[in-house]
Amino acid sequence: MARLVTEMIAFAVYLCVQVNCQEAILHVSINGSTDNGQEYCIWYNPALNTLSESLGKAELYQLVNMTSIELCNDSGVLPGELKGKAVVVMRGTCTFLAKARVAQELGARALIIASKESVFIPSMNVSQHENITIPVALMRYKDMLEAQQIFGDSMSVQLYAPPVPFLDLSIVVMLFISVFTVTMGGYWSGAEERKKMSSELNAGPAGKRAESGDVSLYSPVKVVIFVVLMCVVLVLLYFFYKWLVYVIISIFCVASAMALYSCLDALMQMIPYGKCSFSCKNTTFEVRSLFLAAFCITVAVIWGVYRNDDRWIWILQDLLGIAFCLNFLKTITVSNFKICVILLSLLLVYDVFFVFITPFFTKNGESIMVQVALGPEAAGEKSGGGAVGVPAESTGAHEKLPVVMRVPRLFPSAASLCGMQFSILGYGDIIVPGLLVAYCHRFDVWTNNSRKIYFASCTVAYCVGMIFTFVVMILSKMGQPALLYLVPFTLVTSAVVALVRKQMKQFWAGTTYEVLDSTREPLLQDGEPEHTTVGRRC
Repeated sequence: MARLVTEMIAFAVYLCVQVNCQEAILHVSINGSTDNGQEYCIWYNPALNTLSESLGKAELYQLVNMTSIELCNDSGVLPGELKGKAVVVMRGTCTFLAKARVAQELGARALIIASKESVFIPSMNVSQHENITIPVALMRYKDMLEAQQIFGDSMSVQLYAPPVPFLDLSIVVMLFISVFTVTMGGYWSGAEERKKMSSELNAGPAGKRAESGDVSLYSPVKVVIFVVLMCVVLVLLYFFYKWLVYVIISIFCVASAMALYSCLDALMQMIPYGKCSFSCKNTTFEVRSLFLAAFCITVAVIWGVYRNDDRWIWILQDLLGIAFCLNFLKTITVSNFKICVILLSLLLVYDVFFVFITPFFTKNGESIMVQVALGPEAAGEKSGGGAVGVPAESTGAHEKLPVVMRVPRLFPSAASLCGMQFSILGYGDIIVPGLLVAYCHRFDVWTNNSRKIYFASCTVAYCVGMIFTFVVMILSKMGQPALLYLVPFTLVTSAVVALVRKQMKQFWAGTTYEVLDSTREPLLQDGEPEHTTVGRRC
């Protein structure tokens, strides 16, 4: 145990001294001309070297093209050949640090490393580079060839990095999406519970219980099995991503189409018009329901066909994702607060382990959770986690799991050159706390609480927890396991409300279940007379 704690502390220190790479711009021209210049994406380390924020302030260097060598030593370089100039060399067997030392000793003012293949650039330790004073950047070899063809051997270059805003508006949009989805999903779950209770009361003692397609989690053993299966699936995706990703995509298309239909159908039922129907083989169909089903299937198919077009498909993916989460929160229910505590605590450990602990065991120190969520070939979106993926091609579509909300970041021009970047939020960060929010609303319904105090307080706690998550992410400049903050905020808030209202016993026990038929029996409110609850029992 002591060894594990020591390793975790060491890893935390490692993260603190590591610095991340950032996108910048390489302006190539002839003698610094801005009229016929060409710009390319490069990656550099802002903690090691500071670049100018604009082209007008950037220093001009004559570029020496040495892509025929790797510059692991000074062989092949004439004396004074690099003095006061920028040099571009090939990525090879030696480290960036070794290349930078050689280039600096030869008098170079900047080092650019060209890469032919997709690679991951590890974060650099500041203490190891304290003697390196020249800018070190990496670019695609393909871009270097293009510049060579356009400008020949008389290339001049300028390196600059437009400032990245402290708070990107994509985070605000992501906050709205997450809070909206959790709020509406929790409200829908409570509304469905009220509808079922009303149907049971109207049926009377001899009436049949309302049929429900809900799936309830009421056994701690089943919760543990569920979490274990999630771990197994995540590990399988990590090792067999290129095959299993298509299975997940297929499942998502079907599930999201059904979820979108469920959400839109609930809205459509509120419209009293257009209820034309016809019968076929003793089955009645509403015409508008058939059109709605066709629409939902079409939306899912369009997403499936154009899923790798980052320019606009994120809108459709987020729409389907919101519908998926809403339908999940309405369909999957937890029976009591005890199950919520077990489920959310286990998933908190699951989230933290696969984000922070797995880098100890994986190659290149990559997080299994981030690797699976973004895809093995993802670039740009991983920049918050200690490594930057640099693709060999400027536009290379790769399959990504459709399990995240994605909102494009509104970065300046460097991002447009390097490819679209996204702020992402996993469905689990919405669904897992959302299950507790939904339970709180159902408990308000069971106890006939018109103010919905449990639902409102848990929803506010989720919003505050999400804001806290984003603040930590911005300050640390690292991706965060959101459940690390959302679970304590929501669980503690719900427990405090129950204790203050002296309803913890009821809140903890929730509904009772008959094991044989899994029939749910609502709670009696404290002090409620039995004759008002026909068809109900404690």
